[in-house]
Amino acid sequence: MKRVTAVATGNVQGVGYRHYISECAHHLGLHGSVQNMQDGSVHMVAEGSPAALDDFLRLVWARGDPRIHVENLQVTEGGATGEFKGFWVVW
Repeated sequence: MKRVTAVATGNVQGVGYRHYISECAHHLGLHGSVQNMQDGSVHMVAEGSPAALDDFLRLVWARGDPRIHVENLQVTEGGATGEFKGFWVVW
């Protein structure tokens, strides 16, 4: 199991991005959370298999949705902690 922490910047708030991230994570069987930050970025943590996380990191760019524009994605990888059960949108 592996963990990725990512921060997305661009047009990522108020456009359904957190919902999109949550749907991707659920589809891939990942555990973690996604949250809007005060600086306009979106912070996400996901844990799962290396293959599922690779797919997740490709999907988080949301290239198929014209409302969402991810300009930059900062990713940190590490070992899973197991702290999450399911994937949650933090409000």
